[in-house]
This record gives sequence, C-alpha cells and structure tokens, in this order.
Amino acid sequence: MNLLISACLLGCACRYDGNSRPRPEIAALQPRFHLIPVCPEQMGGLPTPRPASERRGNRVVTALGTDVTDQYRRGAEEALRLAQLFHCSCALLKERSPSCGCGAIYDGTFSGTLIPGDGVTAALLKAHGIQVFGESQIRELLAQFSDSV
Repeated sequence: MNLLISACLLGCACRYDGNSRPRPEIAALQPRFHLIPVCPEQMGGLPTPRPASERRGNRVVTALGTDVTDQYRRGAEEALRLAQLFHCSCALLKERSPSCGCGAIYDGTFSGTLIPGDGVTAALLKAHGIQVFGESQIRELLAQFSDSV
C-alpha cells in the first residue's frame, strides 16, 4: 500500500528553516507501506529555507507579511496529484504546518497559539477522500491498516 508522507518526517531538510523532523517511528512503516515523500511548500515553488508562514483564514502569509497562498495551493495540488497517481488512500503529514497540519494549526499571529484547523494540503487531500494522519498518530495508522498491508 502506498502512503503519502511529509518528506521532512523522513529526514529531508525541506522545512521552512532548512531542517528536517525525522521520526524514528517511521521505521515501523517502511516494511508495511511504500512511502511517497512530498514537500508541498517546495512543490509549490517556495525556497528552502523560507520565512515561517501561518494560515490566516483562507490565506497563508509569512511572518514578514508576504502572501504565499498561491504557492501553498499549487503545492497542495501537486501533492494531491501524486497521491492520486500512486493510489494513496492515506497520508502521514507534519503536524501544525500551514500546509500539512491536520486538526490543529497555528493561528496566523506567529505567537505559537494553536487553533483547530487543517493546513492547505491536508484540507485538499481530505476533500478528495484521502485519510490524513499527523506524525503523532503513527500507531493509529499502523493499527488501521495492519490487515491491508
């Protein structure tokens, strides 16, 4: 089974700050899933490193006030295209990200405050029937798909 996954969780240095967020638990996924890495921000044309961004309603802005909504939407569309191309029924994405966050994202004030919501990519994937998990839900992902892999 193919699994769309945030590339930063695999150790790719593609986060806004030029770093990664590798998770040791990912190793448990590798024998059971074919991992399809994506970085929607890079796929949307944003550089690495890049200014921190947060969602403000339907827009995405950087800490400097630049509107980067178009790049986030373009990256989300590319991630969806890959998910569909590889027949991914689920995705494991970086939590709290304005692109990949699922269930909770930063509130757009750059104060570290979380609010209920999804990142641009997570919302688009969900709207197309792809189940989205955050990296803290790896156990749930494994349990849910243990019989199908």
